[in-house]
Order: sequence, then structure tokens, then C-alpha cells
Amino acid sequence: MTRKTANDFHPEILKLFDLHVHGFISRRGFIDGAAKFVAGAAAAAGVLEALSPRFAEAEQIAKDDARIKTHYLEYSSPGGYGTIRGYLAEPANAGKKLPVVLVVHENRGLNPHIEDIARRLAVDQFIAFAPDALTPLGGYPGDEDKARDLFAKLDQAKTHNDFLAAAQFAKSLPDSNGKLGVVGFCYGGGIANFLATRVPDLAGVVPFYGAQPTAEETAKIKAPLLIHYAGADDRINAGWPAYEAALKANNVRYDAYIYPGVQHGFNNDTTPRYDEAAAKLAWQRTVNFFKVNLVG
Repeated sequence: MTRKTANDFHPEILKLFDLHVHGFISRRGFIDGAAKFVAGAAAAAGVLEALSPRFAEAEQIAKDDARIKTHYLEYSSPGGYGTIRGYLAEPANAGKKLPVVLVVHENRGLNPHIEDIARRLAVDQFIAFAPDALTPLGGYPGDEDKARDLFAKLDQAKTHNDFLAAAQFAKSLPDSNGKLGVVGFCYGGGIANFLATRVPDLAGVVPFYGAQPTAEETAKIKAPLLIHYAGADDRINAGWPAYEAALKANNVRYDAYIYPGVQHGFNNDTTPRYDEAAAKLAWQRTVNFFKVNLVG
């Protein structure tokens, strides 16, 4: 079966899916809205299924890949939820200390796609640590809709502190070379921007289509940024002009790319919103950015 792409869906359906993914409308809200563009509710439910992640099909680096080693571990977050679980991926035989990249998930917790992202970084000779913000609610539940519902129950002030604690924990890992980068996607892109305003010694920050900080917060950023946006993502892109102005006003080092015509989530290869060309280019830029700013 040929894999569907974003071009196979009505643009309004993609907008509805974006609202559903980010918790602005329910599953029923998506089906009711999408039914106007397809042959009724049953067809709309099928569209939702087609747009949903296919984790196993998209996996790039197997869990048992001999080039890497992985395991779960916990870290302390006194200002947040206390104890948080995360996924650590690192090269199997590095023979030296390596830079660490904190990987921040979307608004569904530590799902298989984010674990795969961590493994990809490990293959590229980084230590990758991916916390699960859903730890206090039992962790990622294995179902995207359940995960999204759970995510809405988190106290975001505590969760933000959990990621601040994760940054300090990751940087101090025994095999760390002392340099820490952050990459985040969607919600995680917003967290990456947030961490840039709170952790002055970050060596590099890469938000993928993330919500932007205020101008006042942007003034606190010391780390270089590599910023990725999707061309068809009006909701997030609306905040870019003000963010760019604040970055320039405060002489923050940054490179920003808007990938024409692609959807929010274009880097996520588990859904039809994935755009192979844009994703490969954005990821290569990301790896190169980390190599320049974190190695040594």
C-alpha cells in the first residue's frame, strides 16, 4: 500500500487534525468537522486513523541496534513532580566523553517516535536523554489519545521545572563532555525555547515548530539557536515575526528556516504530515549544528 502524504487530505482536514493533536478539539470534534469534507462520520473516523502515527513502520534505528546502548533511568526534580523517568541512548563504544542532547517530546509524552529520535542522535555520536513528562501520571500510556488527555492534566509549572531539572541532570551524566544541547518538537519546541531563556550555559538549542517566548524572556537567551518552522503552520508561525525581532534586538545568534508548503509536524515520520525532503534537510542541519556547537 502506498503511504499517504499530506497532499492526500483536504487542507481543512489537516487544520482540524492539528487542532485535535494539540488538544483544542476532541476526537468527536475532529470527526464532526472532517465529516463535512468526506462521506460522513464513518469516513471521517477512517481519515483520523490514516493520520494517526505508525510507530513501527517509521522506526529508523532499532532498539537493539549494536551501535548504541539504551536504558531507562530516573532523575530528581525537587521543584517539579519529584522523580521523572527518561530514556537514555548513547553510542555503544564511544571511548571518550561526548556532548549530550536533551530530547523534548510533543504533547503526548515519551512515545516510540521520540525514543527513536534519541537513538538517531546516539548513532551520530551524541548522548541523548529524553524525559517523559507523563511520569507522574504513569508515563506514556501506549495510546496517543490517552496520552494527550493525560498531558492536559499536568501542572505546567511543575512540568517546566521537570525539564529544567532534566537539563542539569543530562549535563552532569558521567560520560558527558560538559556541553548540553536541546532539541524539541511542537510542545517540545516550546520547551526548547523556554530552556534557552532559563539555562544560560546551553551550547545549542533547536526548536522544531515551537511556541515562542516573550520579548522580555528572549532577552535572557545566551545560546545559539537553530529554528525550524513549517510553511503551512499559520498557528505557530504567527509568533515568528515578534520572536525574530526580539532575537535581533538582543543580538542572539540564530539561524531560522521556514520549509515551504509543509505541515506542522513535518519532521515526524510516523504520520502523513511527514515531508521527507524537508525532514531530511532539517535533521541534517540539526546534526551539523550540534556537531559545531557541542563537540570539543
